[in-house]
Amino acid sequence: MRLLRIHTDDGLRDAVLTDDGRVAVLPGAAEPFDPARWGARASAAEPAVDFESVRVAPPLSPGKIVCVGLNYADHAAEGGQQAPAEPILFMKAPDTVVGAYDDVVIPRGGEKTDWEVELGVVIGRTAAYLADEAEAMEHVAGYVLVNDVSERHFQLERGGQWDKGKNAATFCPLGPWILTADEVPDPQAIKLGLDVNGAVLQDSSTAEMIFGVANLVHYISQFMTLYPGDVISTGTPAGVGAGQKPPRYLRAGDVMRAWGDGLGEQVCKVR
Repeated sequence: MRLLRIHTDDGLRDAVLTDDGRVAVLPGAAEPFDPARWGARASAAEPAVDFESVRVAPPLSPGKIVCVGLNYADHAAEGGQQAPAEPILFMKAPDTVVGAYDDVVIPRGGEKTDWEVELGVVIGRTAAYLADEAEAMEHVAGYVLVNDVSERHFQLERGGQWDKGKNAATFCPLGPWILTADEVPDPQAIKLGLDVNGAVLQDSSTAEMIFGVANLVHYISQFMTLYPGDVISTGTPAGVGAGQKPPRYLRAGDVMRAWGDGLGEQVCKVR
């Protein structure tokens, strides 16, 4: 299934994207994230409407967003850094999340706002101290497209604190939908890409990750408890603005289009 949320006159509503690309709204108001209820609620969906006629919201409200830094060797190399021996972790606050077609706002004092298309892993069951990678995959509910927008000036030049550059409002476009795990036979075979104003800048595959999805879920569970609705953003491939020659950062009026196989696409204007 492809699960999404839409804005309506009655507030947020959960919905599913049908096989013919239309939106079927689920009964009642949007509910807390609960994969166990997806099938039953989807069976009672209202008649479908055109995708273009709805306003898409973020498909869930994560409790926390755990991000992985330098998880593609080519991205580490373009920044002049070594590939890490263990996953590098940092956090994005839930209030950075916006929808797949919402604006991204350059923060006050921002000078080097950058893009990072990523695969997001949506946790479906509480996970702590998982025994191995096989058990880790049992806790994955689905996958979602993430743009880990980053202000490099804050991140790298204002004390070397990554969280400073990752947590401005609107810095986490999420969605447009969650693709359930049963629809993804291999999360290490998903193509990802991003263009700015039509120029392709990132074009890669999750096959290039240093630490794969199963490894990350298992690893992160050793340091913190993951809850249903938490998202792991698994890192970005080469092609970010800081890696361009010369570097190229976002300006007001730019349009970012991010995409992933089966995950849909995001189109976000910068202001």
